[in-house]
Amino acid sequence: MLAGWLALALLLLLPVGCFLLLALTPRLFDQGTAWLTLRSFSEVLRGSALHGLVDSLLVGVASAFLALLIAAGLAWAIQRTTLVGQSLWTLLIWGLLLTPSYLAVFGWETLIDPNALLDQVGLPIGPLRGLFFGPGGVIWILAMKGVPFAYLAIAAALGGVGREYGDAARVHGAGRLAATRVLVAILAPACWSALAIVFAESISDFGVASTVAATAHFSVATYTLYLAIDTMPIQFSLAAAVGWCLIAMAGLALFIQYRALRDRSYAVLSGRTRPAARRRLGPVGQILLALAVALFFALALGVPAFGAATASLLPATGRIGLNALTLANYRRVLGTVTLIGPVLLSARLAALTATLAVVGGALLGRLIARPHAGLLGRGIDLLLVGSLALPSIVLAAGYIFAYNLPVLARLHVDLYGTLLLMQLAYLAAALPTSARLLVAPWAQLQASVSDAARVHGAGALHALRTTVIPLLLRGLVWVWLLTFAGTFLELPISQLLYPPGQPPLSVGIMDRLGNYDFAGGSALTILAALSVVLLVAVVLGLLRLLAPERWQRVAAR
Repeated sequence: MLAGWLALALLLLLPVGCFLLLALTPRLFDQGTAWLTLRSFSEVLRGSALHGLVDSLLVGVASAFLALLIAAGLAWAIQRTTLVGQSLWTLLIWGLLLTPSYLAVFGWETLIDPNALLDQVGLPIGPLRGLFFGPGGVIWILAMKGVPFAYLAIAAALGGVGREYGDAARVHGAGRLAATRVLVAILAPACWSALAIVFAESISDFGVASTVAATAHFSVATYTLYLAIDTMPIQFSLAAAVGWCLIAMAGLALFIQYRALRDRSYAVLSGRTRPAARRRLGPVGQILLALAVALFFALALGVPAFGAATASLLPATGRIGLNALTLANYRRVLGTVTLIGPVLLSARLAALTATLAVVGGALLGRLIARPHAGLLGRGIDLLLVGSLALPSIVLAAGYIFAYNLPVLARLHVDLYGTLLLMQLAYLAAALPTSARLLVAPWAQLQASVSDAARVHGAGALHALRTTVIPLLLRGLVWVWLLTFAGTFLELPISQLLYPPGQPPLSVGIMDRLGNYDFAGGSALTILAALSVVLLVAVVLGLLRLLAPERWQRVAAR
């Protein structure tokens, strides 16, 4: 337990705590003369910084409600109707979840930028371009990024609501609309959770802030924080005050959720709960609903993917036509060290981060899931839950500040500007999610399973290998894959912490786009996406081939 606290203190509490404390007491860190001041907050609450906070708040609210409406419709269509292709739609939702926002923006830009593909084929896209490069485009991309989070929250709750509540409403004379209101009221906890999650994700997103929002001169809080650290003179105090405001807005969303659900009961599961019947669709309804769902995924996932794929196959001159398609961009990327280097570097860092996150997450998850975790165990749990709402850019800024303090240099701790510091930040960002995902599998594992192996003469390691790991295998594998995919394409931590001359993949893509090498950036993007898909297939295939059959039978239960 103490080792767990020490690890979390070095990875989370020290960098983030020092950074946030700087806004209140700059003298403590030799960043000013005041021991206690609110000057940084007064600077944040005026001018362009205040404008960015207000814009972030409005965009977060709008994207959260848009994502909730779309996710509710998807959850109803997939779980409560006989819609065809349900496995495909679920797979596309996961694809949307793993697509970083900056890649979605890039896909749209390759289609609607001036002199881009749609311009060259003569389509009138001026109004669409004006709408996208502004608040509308920011809200759209953030809402699409938030749909998977909202869907997972609503789908889980919708699956537990039996049909007796709707039947009771209809028996008492309620129409279809009134019966739907009953269902919505029961799903209130899931809806509020979805709103809070998407809102927190939207206000902390850096991919949209550094791309379409920056291009449209639409200031948001995360970009204000980035500029305070990335431009001279560096304003750590201002950045720390913006970090406080981002955390406060996320906390406000959680508080509103608590107030809305307080003193109400939403317990609907019992031994008498009957599974809800799926609404059987006729031929016309089946076609219309499938077209609606397909249209959503075409806009949310298909258009960005098509834009990136098309740009990667066109020559740098931008010549349009089937005879112009070429693989020269891929040959250039694969044959140039400065282009393929970021892919290999990110793959190595992501694999190491995923492995460490699985090991650390499993250990922390076991500490939290123990029946008698005690005060320290509950404290670790609270810290991990709070860290989930921490914007990645605040974490990265904390690492820049904390590990660049003069006191660490005097102690010969020289981490600033190294790959090791970026690796630690990756791990700090991934560890809370990994630990929380592995708490449930540990909680379901009874201690008697391992005890029985020990009674029959197995040593501790043998019992772990033959009893515990097979039962946790599915969770461990999926946590590894999710962590790898998230780290491989991570942007804010990479942008702020990468060492000079060693850019990771996300920075390499952004550099290509910044230098107007759209063809090379597109090829890098497609290679990154294919690499993640290939890795998932390889890992799952190796698991099926190499894992003992008894392990697979146990893990499948």
